[in-house]
This record gives sequence, structure tokens and C-alpha cells, in this order.
Amino acid sequence: MPSSLEDELFPSTPGKFKIERNHGMMNRQVYRCFASTSTMFLWALFLIALTASYLSFQSFVDTGSKYLSASWGGIQWEKQVRTSSQIHRQGGMSVLVTGAAGFVGSHVSLALKRRGDGVVGLDNFNDYYDPSLKKARKSLLTSHGVFIVEGDINDAKLLAKLFDVVAFTHVMHLAAQAGVRYAMENPHSYVHSNIAGLVTLLEACKTANPQPSIVWASSSSVYGLNEKVPFSESDRTDQPASLYAATKKAGEEITHTYNHIYGLSITGLRFFTVYGPWGRPDMAYFSFTRNILQGKPITVYRGKNRVDLARDFTYIDDIVKGCVGSLDTSGKSTGSGGKKRGPAPYRIFNLGNTSPVTVPTLVSILERHLKVKAKRNIVDMPGNGDVPFTHANISSARRELGYKPTTDLQTGLKKFVKWYLSYYGYGKTVN
Repeated sequence: MPSSLEDELFPSTPGKFKIERNHGMMNRQVYRCFASTSTMFLWALFLIALTASYLSFQSFVDTGSKYLSASWGGIQWEKQVRTSSQIHRQGGMSVLVTGAAGFVGSHVSLALKRRGDGVVGLDNFNDYYDPSLKKARKSLLTSHGVFIVEGDINDAKLLAKLFDVVAFTHVMHLAAQAGVRYAMENPHSYVHSNIAGLVTLLEACKTANPQPSIVWASSSSVYGLNEKVPFSESDRTDQPASLYAATKKAGEEITHTYNHIYGLSITGLRFFTVYGPWGRPDMAYFSFTRNILQGKPITVYRGKNRVDLARDFTYIDDIVKGCVGSLDTSGKSTGSGGKKRGPAPYRIFNLGNTSPVTVPTLVSILERHLKVKAKRNIVDMPGNGDVPFTHANISSARRELGYKPTTDLQTGLKKFVKWYLSYYGYGKTVN
């Protein structure tokens, strides 16, 4: 018996096929051929239907699984967002804080929540530094009633959903790819977060109704190669020394455009070397502390002509005061549905301490608090985008925000070291 329909119709040895003289035999062959063809056709239809059913079912399963595994959306999620955004003080505000699980973001979120404002956080928990620290900050905020949505500021659908669920009065935009040196390793992450992410957020804010007022984190790094000190908001900022600085400078230009075209109230804050408890492990004071305690050498950079690097170190509590003051004085956006109805405030402020301290002095203070001598490895500063010094002129912030830093480096580092020893389980105490 032939093994397939093809074998029945086309013999394997052409030329040897003989025409049967018996017409009955011929009719039977034709009948068998059509019967077999019909059977195969029916089987093909059955298989097609079965395949279509499977694909349809698989699509349903995939959709259901994506829905169940999504980090946002759904009735329970919306309830958490609304509850977290509820205002509990007279004249309070509802604030979307991006980068809420970050260093500054977690502190600002907590300060706002404690005074009765509604706060919803957004963070993507990336691994630029140990995500466990961000998760710990999240747990701290959760215990105080702040809900943090896990998502990216480049997710336009997520942002649209958040603004649909809550009519935020303000946005505190602190999400960004931080760090000067890392930009040499992964430049695209800075463009993705600091430029594309900012634009995505501004697009969501411009179309929101009502439009929120926006306060966002620029950076003292925008002053770049500027040698005039102290740095003032009116100084030139067109000589960035790093890609990070360039993205922050671009952000200032972009926010100005959205303010001008769409009537968004926008305040940019140029932070000067923020430090303190729950800080970023990539910062010098943090890594110095870790290495000193572990008995490892620390690298202390120096500038040209053996000049010590100096920074305007600003304690986190002072930065928080500046952020909250900026929100309180931001003024209203004037657009509606993406259309500007009048001029809106556009401001930029320095938030610093006004007292630059050299890096070797920072190390000496840490040695005193840790009661351990550092193994210093002093090297010339590489061409990695760092600048030799920073120094803030904060007269504008004093005048407009009532900003007044109160914590010196000695006091601030003492508080940081106390937190560090407690968080990482060291049995030491700080005098």
C-alpha cells in the first residue's frame, strides 16, 4: 500500500505505469483517490481549527499572565495610589515624587507625608547601586503610609494612568541617572533617564488637567568649568565638564521650553554635593566610610598643582528644606489640556551650604568619628568629568524660599556615621 497521497498520485518509477483495460478497476482507483483526498482535507481543516484554538487560548493566557504580573494597574493598585495621595492638612498638596526610593526622594517624601501632604512615589529600582538600599528606603516609606509605584518615568502609559487616578497638584521630579564618572561607562543611561525621561514626564504634566506645578533636581555640575566663585544662578553654564552635567543643562533648557509653550510652573534646583543618612553608596563620603572600616585604602584625588579638591557639602535635611520650600512657593501652572493661558513661574535656585570643605578634611572628620585611621592613596584627578571645586551662592534661595542651611560638615558626618554603623550592623558608637 502506498505510504502517502503523493505516492498514490505520482508513482516513484515513471514510465512503468500501465493503463488498466478494465474500466471498473480504473473507477475504483479514482474513487480511492478522491476518498483519500477528502479525508486529508477534513484532517487539515481539523488541524487548522485546533491550531487556531490553541493560539487564541495561549494569547488569553499570556494576556492574563501579563495582567497578573504587572507592577501597576488594577482596582487594588488604584486604591493604594488614592489612599497614599490623600491630603491630611489644611491647604495641603498631593505630590508625585519620582525617584522616591532614592536618597533625596525618600527624605523629601517622608517630610511631606509627616506634615500631612499626599504623596505617591515612583521608582524603577535600577541597579546603578545596590537595590537593597532602595528597597529598605521603600520599606521605611511604606511604614509611614507612602505608596511607591515600581515603574519607569519613560512609561507614558503609567504616567497617564497616575494622573488619571490622582489630580496631583505638584510633581517633585528627582528620578535621574546620577554620578559623573559612570557616564563614561554607560552614557546612554543618562540620555534615557535625564533627557528622554524628563520629556516623557513633562508631556504627561502638560496634558494633565489640572496641570501640576513642577520642582525638579538639576545639579551644581552645570557650572562645569566656570571659575568664578561662588557659583551664582546668573553665571554661564555652557561649559559642562561631564555628560551628566550636559544632561542636566539640557534639562534646564527643556524645562524652560515647556514653561514657555505650555504654561507649566517649573522650578529647577541645583544641588551641591548632598550627603547624610540613607545616602548613595557611590558618593565619596560613603565609600570612604566603607573602606576605612574594612581596612582598605581610599583614593583621594587632587587637582592641578597639587591643589586639594573642595566641595560645598550640603546635609540632606537642608536640601529637604529647600525642596519643600520650592514646592510651597512654586505658584500655579497656567495651562489647560496642553494649552497655555498665561505666563507661569520659571525659577532656578542653588541649594548648597556655602562653606566648601576640602576632601582631605572630609577624610579627617570621618577618621575622628569612626576612630579608625584611613589608608590614603593620593593621586592626581583623572580627566573623568569631575571639577576641582564647588561653592554655592544661595542668596536667591534665601530670599525666595527662606532657605537657610544649618548643618555643618562635622555635625552632618557624625549623623551619617551613626546611621551607617547601625544600618550595616557595626557594634561601634559615635561620640
